[in-house]
Amino acid sequence: MHDIDTVTAATIEKAAERLAGVVTRTPLEPSARLSSRVDAQVWVKREDLQTVRSYKIRGAYNFIVQLDEDVRARGVVCASAGNHAQGVAYACRRLGANGRVYVPGTTPRQKRERIATLGGAHIEVIVVGETYEDAFAAANEDAQRTGATLVPAFDDVRTVAGQGTVALEVIDQLGFVPDVVVVPVGGGGLLAGVGSWLRERHPEVRIVGVEPAGAACMAAALAAGRPVRLPELDSFVDGAAVREAGAVTYPLIRESGAELTAVAEGAVCTEMLAMYQSDGIIAEPAGALAAAALGSVVQVEPGQTVVVLVSGGNNDVSRYSEILERSLMHEGLKHYFLVGFPQEPGALRRFLEQVLGPEDDITRFEYVKRTNREMGPALVGIEIARSSDLPGLLARMDASPLQVERIEPGSPLFHFLL
Repeated sequence: MHDIDTVTAATIEKAAERLAGVVTRTPLEPSARLSSRVDAQVWVKREDLQTVRSYKIRGAYNFIVQLDEDVRARGVVCASAGNHAQGVAYACRRLGANGRVYVPGTTPRQKRERIATLGGAHIEVIVVGETYEDAFAAANEDAQRTGATLVPAFDDVRTVAGQGTVALEVIDQLGFVPDVVVVPVGGGGLLAGVGSWLRERHPEVRIVGVEPAGAACMAAALAAGRPVRLPELDSFVDGAAVREAGAVTYPLIRESGAELTAVAEGAVCTEMLAMYQSDGIIAEPAGALAAAALGSVVQVEPGQTVVVLVSGGNNDVSRYSEILERSLMHEGLKHYFLVGFPQEPGALRRFLEQVLGPEDDITRFEYVKRTNREMGPALVGIEIARSSDLPGLLARMDASPLQVERIEPGSPLFHFLL
């Protein structure tokens, strides 16, 4: 059994000893693209190349390996958006334990299949609900009913200590202490571990945690002075979409002195595409969080050494169409309108000639012809070459005789369409 009730640099260093030979010592690579963006020396810690394609194996293994044999024999359960479950599955198979993992319906198929593959006969995958909280409630009920041990995704000192081992590797690989470390944040396990170790061993390092704008539970906790439930949750950044910060992670992050900021989901998508196209890095949304914030919501001084954590690479290729769509909208290049066309020949041609600019492109057109009225509605998606082209497009729409209604991002209809 573990004999600690908090996380210290010493407990994280002990966890690193347990993980030696189990986890991959992932590369720390210079990023010319990010360095150019902020005029600094930016390095990326590639936890997307970890044994289970994310850092989550560190906490999961450090937790399960410390269970007494009789406790481990009763099995383990966990809730996860996908990455923690893969860590648990790998640890179970390696340690000969049996486990059940509960994942929400939003977990990409690629992650569910990887969980089953990594765990083999030792793991059962159960899909329940739509959010991490739904999965956690089911896993908690399972543990109480069966006597299995619940392996927390972030809210336990053993899990946090395991995640914190990333920081030791970074300093050892870099050979000196960086000025800034930028860490993605969901429930806070990674930031709590990294922040706790750096606060003790290298307190001069500036630590920045980055949350998704639609799931900023840790910032809400810091503002309220305690963990609070977010009334609304955007689950797109599935690896960091947590409704309530952890009771263990919140005070550790508060005491670490880490800064908290948030980045829009669309900006995350833009960064994912840049990482793929320019760097050859396949990052999941949570894996691109920290990099997306750099140079936008996170500013650094010229010439500083900055380490950005790429936390995971478990992205479902089928999501790239949505990722591209969200990126274009975030960049102000994609817009949707409801257009009322008169039921007469040539109406569409006049729209194309009089309203669209020379570089505008119709990317979606859904038209329903009405035989019992004078107007027929159409959903029109338009991609423009530059965001500065939008005022001209809107002005031409206003000047035309057509009935045009812009579908604003964030509106109920917008979410229904996309």
